[in-house]
Amino acid sequence: MSDITDAEILPLSLEHGFWTWSAQGKVTPIPIKKAKGVYFWDIEGKRYLDFNSMVMCVNIGHGNERVIKAIVEQAQELPFAGPPMASKPRATLGKLLSEITPGNLNRFLFTLGGADANENAIKLARAYTGRHKILARYRSYHGASAGAMAATGDPRRVAWEPLTMPGVVHFLDPYRYRSTFHRTNPEISEADFTQDYLNHLEEIIHYEGPETIAAILLETVTGTNGVIIPPEGYLQGVRQLCDRYGILLISDEVMSGFGRTGAWFAVNHWNMTPDLMTMAKGLTSAYAPLGAVAMRSEIAEHFSERVYQGGLTYNSHPICLAAAIANIQVMQEEHLIERAAAMGPVLHRMLTDLGEAHPSVGEVRSIGLFGIIELVRNRQTKEPIAPFNGSSPEMVAFRKYMLDHGVYIYTHWHTVLIIPPLIITEEQLAEGFAILDKALEITDKAVKSSA
Repeated sequence: MSDITDAEILPLSLEHGFWTWSAQGKVTPIPIKKAKGVYFWDIEGKRYLDFNSMVMCVNIGHGNERVIKAIVEQAQELPFAGPPMASKPRATLGKLLSEITPGNLNRFLFTLGGADANENAIKLARAYTGRHKILARYRSYHGASAGAMAATGDPRRVAWEPLTMPGVVHFLDPYRYRSTFHRTNPEISEADFTQDYLNHLEEIIHYEGPETIAAILLETVTGTNGVIIPPEGYLQGVRQLCDRYGILLISDEVMSGFGRTGAWFAVNHWNMTPDLMTMAKGLTSAYAPLGAVAMRSEIAEHFSERVYQGGLTYNSHPICLAAAIANIQVMQEEHLIERAAAMGPVLHRMLTDLGEAHPSVGEVRSIGLFGIIELVRNRQTKEPIAPFNGSSPEMVAFRKYMLDHGVYIYTHWHTVLIIPPLIITEEQLAEGFAILDKALEITDKAVKSSA
């Protein structure tokens, strides 16, 4: 690596790399050099405040020496052990996870990321129940591999259809701001709103035949498709429907887990335990690739005499497990879960203040350090500032302004996600929000009168 200069990083990457989610001729990557805490720097020394935890994953912040040391020490002692092997990090991480996961989710299948965790959760559910259908929501994203993409509801799925995993049926999210059912009665009570969406789900269960449905798969808090926080009673209601019809509940906590919402897992906020729970991203804070499926002991015991027909070469890779162990210990000893919970009201106040100051802000939502700004051209009609599954000149200019002024942010259609590392301070949040405040002047100019 030493024979490549900083100046060569970008041209060589563009010459030989193939970039995901991108038209190859239009990519504009940042040539990154180093990262520490809530910041990273490019090859020119420009500093960026990381308001997206890179890819919603660096929960403990960049460059944590404890996790780096754990990776190095594991590489020196045992850099690899095949999936049939037991190892100290495999034993340690299993015990550690069983202490923080809800209920009796105490058995863990390790994968390399969120997509293969979700695919294996689907396989487990199908094998355990003997049923084949999976119900998932339209505003979900469960990963880019074929099976996870089939379960995904958003337009990233449509680009690859027909997909090879049949049996997926989608249903609507309880998205209050843009509710399909309540456009003419937006003042409906939260209890009635929740019940309407549970009735919608139960109706689909009846139409599809409960005896054919293996599992309902959902992001506990919807991620890139809106940071949609479930209304009170919704998750408990889904749990009750699953119990009523013998359906398993899979909670996708790939993005919402490990402190992001101010709890170890988002399900903790609603005192609900799923049958299977997937995780990745914050599991190692992305210091090494790792995902996992947590399952109830009864599901694991189903395979005591039956072979589970599935596996991965890098299942339980010692270096990845060591990173996860150190990452969780950092979260515990530095009280990062509690910190995210305490910073949640601070983030929400800053978001609310922005909303009051800028007419292009239609709504803000947040839970813990998981926030979003929804931008509109008109608050009364709620016309988004960019079309569904598209962008707009205003959103392009908005993001450019943020990057030009040293704040790295993720925009999705007409929304702006605020997902910083859990170590962020109030002063650092304010630093980013001061630039957000200026950037929103760009989108304010697109606001149209209702007259």
